[in-house]
Amino acid sequence: MMCKAQNRGSMIASMTGYGRGEVARRGITVAIELRSVNSRFLEVTTRLPRSLSLRENEVKEIVRKKISRGKVNLLATVDREKNGQLPLAINASAAREYYKLLNQLRKTVKLKETVKLEHLLRFSEVLEQPVLDGADEDEWEVTQQALNAALDDLATMRRNEGEELRKDFHTRIAAIEQMLSRIEALSNEQVPAERTRLRERIQRILENETIDEGRLEMELALLADRLDVTEECVRFNSHNKFFIQALDDKEPSGRKLNFLIQEMNREANTIGSKSNSSEIAHMVVSVKEELEKIREQLQNIE
Repeated sequence: MMCKAQNRGSMIASMTGYGRGEVARRGITVAIELRSVNSRFLEVTTRLPRSLSLRENEVKEIVRKKISRGKVNLLATVDREKNGQLPLAINASAAREYYKLLNQLRKTVKLKETVKLEHLLRFSEVLEQPVLDGADEDEWEVTQQALNAALDDLATMRRNEGEELRKDFHTRIAAIEQMLSRIEALSNEQVPAERTRLRERIQRILENETIDEGRLEMELALLADRLDVTEECVRFNSHNKFFIQALDDKEPSGRKLNFLIQEMNREANTIGSKSNSSEIAHMVVSVKEELEKIREQLQNIE
């Protein structure tokens, strides 16, 4: 039985993707690049310029609101229009204190060498980035806009890849359902044939003895029940139906899909163990190969 689901467009998303956002405003240009790969949980790693280092937790929180799973690497760059101003300023107080400290050290160890400018420049506090009124908030506002643009770009790519995966899953599930239909048909043919074969064998063995027909029919019924895989095929097709439905869930469905694949594998194993038909056994192997391919692809679903 072929499962038919209304194609509403892909609701699943791949965890692999790339997104970029760049916003320029008030002389500030912020560019953000996002790269995401597979991960069981959400992991966000950031590389921010020093001016945004105190905003790291806020940046990660924005990412968490839009992404639920995956390892995300974020790179942010900030450029400012200088307008004739140097990007660094002298911290006179720090320079004087370091100069005093170095002279004390020179006298303590009785060095004749004098303190030079190159010695002072080894201390990062001597030259610092100037803080402009309102610059921090302006930069943060532009950063948020660039980050949201990058996240939207990343989401588009992840959804596009998810759509390709959804098409592949539909194709493989359809192939599995065709094989299940054939397995069920072969099983229905196998049961009466096996009953006949077993009855003839028993009659040959007990040719000169009386056969207890009641006992024989009971044993044949038990044999038929052991060989019949109708129940497993029905459950398998039910899992297929729920799998297709989960592909169109609005919420991330990776974990649900993985659970359903496990249940499908369980039914396939049972069908293989119940049947003594080589043709059914070969088809079960093909079903499990398709399930394994789906399982591998599911590792990339959010």
